[in-house]
Amino acid sequence: VQLQASGGGLVQAGGSLRLSCPASGRTFSSVTAGWFRQAPGQEREFVAAITGSGRNTYYADSVKGRFTISRDNAKNTMYLQMNSLKPEDTAVYYCAAQGVLGYGGRWAFTYWGQGTQVTVSS
Repeated sequence: VQLQASGGGLVQAGGSLRLSCPASGRTFSSVTAGWFRQAPGQEREFVAAITGSGRNTYYADSVKGRFTISRDNAKNTMYLQMNSLKPEDTAVYYCAAQGVLGYGGRWAFTYWGQGTQVTVSS
């Protein structure tokens, strides 16, 4: 599976952005996919995940209620709708595929795409 995140940019606090992650590979629709982000000087952190069917979604507490993850398996694409953006959401956002939720609540993903920069100004 090959992934490429896009849709990042510069937005004012309170604004919205929609990230996209088109994927290649016939197995994408059957695997859990997700979004992570990494701010300068910080570790990469989990943002959201969605099961292959799209029936189940998972969110980090910091984005719950503001971000929505979705997917269109007919287009082999995953999305992240980000509303009410805050300066602390500034980071490089990465999409990933074939994830499992492990012991201790940590996600592990096999395939990773290149990131897209999201910058939120105050």
